[in-house]
Amino acid sequence: MSVKSNNCSCCTQDDTQKYDEIANIIDLYKDKEGSLIQILHHAQEIYGHLPLDLQRFIAGSLNKPLSEVSGVITFYSFFSTKPRGKHTIRVCMGTACYVRGGKKLVERLQDILEVQLGETTKDGKFTFEIARCIGACGLAPAIMIDDVVYKQVNVNKLESILSKY
Repeated sequence: MSVKSNNCSCCTQDDTQKYDEIANIIDLYKDKEGSLIQILHHAQEIYGHLPLDLQRFIAGSLNKPLSEVSGVITFYSFFSTKPRGKHTIRVCMGTACYVRGGKKLVERLQDILEVQLGETTKDGKFTFEIARCIGACGLAPAIMIDDVVYKQVNVNKLESILSKY
């Protein structure tokens, strides 16, 4: 069910291979009720993000309106329509983390990374986000980089933490 051709001027051969992989995933899941989120997860793993052209491809392949696919993508924070960094930094902004300095961590990271929330650094190394709670309230403030939680973080520890990446 390949839609992208190798002669396409809008995408690379690598893109074509990724679309073919995504088409295979769609074929596996398309007859299963409620499979859109699974398909989107796999598509994002393969492609890296979910740009509008890919959303159209998925919607068309599933005979769903583009608005339904886009609605799911924009509702859930774990989907991204823009390229993401190699690592994702999330600053916890739950009550305990906020009260104990979470906002200062956000401000300092914006200075260090030279990005705003939701953006990716120019070198593609980090995507910077906030999280509502990461479950480390007793040792707040906390940040996560990918799946690693750093507890009792202060602005003076940030550069040392980032240097590991």
